[in-house]
Amino acid sequence: MGADSVPRREVVTGGPRTDRPGPSSHRPTSTPGIRPAAPGEATLVRALMRRQMRAALTATALLAVSLGLLPVLLRILPLAGTRPSVPLAVWLVLGVAPYPALLCTGAWYVRRAERNEGDVTAR
Repeated sequence: MGADSVPRREVVTGGPRTDRPGPSSHRPTSTPGIRPAAPGEATLVRALMRRQMRAALTATALLAVSLGLLPVLLRILPLAGTRPSVPLAVWLVLGVAPYPALLCTGAWYVRRAERNEGDVTAR
């Protein structure tokens, strides 16, 4: 009833390879453009990573404390009157106060990270 299935044909466009890599042939062990690590370099990289992690956790803690205290600060602020509008002090605390803290912490972290990297590359 139906046509017989025809086996798939493969086209060979090159000659036979005689230089197939075997298990004992030399294969490059490094990626082009990446130099192999020096004996003490792994220790330096681990130390750099620890220093960078310490700086990142310090910056995160500073931001968490400074921004986490905003609700406490808003609770302590005396809200003058019971008007439906939001007092100026609340606008200042929410709209202005966080940005200098963010900028200072970010600038500190960038300087610290660059200093950490400079200490390692200067060796």
